[in-house]
Amino acid sequence: MAVIFERTKGLTEVETHYCPGCTHGIIHRLVGEAMVELGILDNAIGVAPVGCSVFAYEYFNCDMHEAAHGRAPAVATGIKRVHPDNFVFTYQGDGDLASIGTAEIVHAAHRGEKISTIFVNNAIYGMTGGQMAPTTLIGQKTTTSPQGRTVEHSGMPIRMSELLATIDGAKFVERVAVNTPGNIRKAKRAIIEAFKVQLEGKGFGIVEVLSTCPTNWGMTAPESMKWLADNMIPYYPLGNFRRPEEAE
Repeated sequence: MAVIFERTKGLTEVETHYCPGCTHGIIHRLVGEAMVELGILDNAIGVAPVGCSVFAYEYFNCDMHEAAHGRAPAVATGIKRVHPDNFVFTYQGDGDLASIGTAEIVHAAHRGEKISTIFVNNAIYGMTGGQMAPTTLIGQKTTTSPQGRTVEHSGMPIRMSELLATIDGAKFVERVAVNTPGNIRKAKRAIIEAFKVQLEGKGFGIVEVLSTCPTNWGMTAPESMKWLADNMIPYYPLGNFRRPEEAE
């Protein structure tokens, strides 16, 4: 019998711990498929963060290194400089990358470190109880903003892709989503393109992925997909913000 769909070799056979409806699993698969298709799985070193994806080292079928909260870009920088022939990537959430790790990601991009980053933005702190994140939308209710985020108290949600696209060392910056089959295909293409930027020695690349958190959003999985489309994408528009030819 012909096999038309199977588990990517980029992932282990360990069952993930993610909540039902969470799209981390989809993003994991896209990263795993990209590494297999580019032929870099055996040469890859990933850096796992603190957050919902803290156990990513159990799921990606390559060498993995755990980093302290927000420090994945710094750890990846050290690994890449010691092992310049290896493919090095970080996998980070918005609480990790856009809050405690803002300095690390900005300066890694500024230095043009030849690493790749997958940035999962679900507009909330997932693992620690659903607190407001730097990416939480105006009016969005969280455990630390029960009346909804306000501009007066917390400022506007930070747009990391737009910020990083202003940095010369960032050679590839794109925002994607995984809420529809079409968007999932576009997300995979962006991940592959970002990985190629590192493989070609051009510099730093990041793909921001809009993701869901049904548990902390207090929604069903289908409701969360619709909420992402109706609320996140209008504020965080999808598309490419920087390519190598534009960064020169």
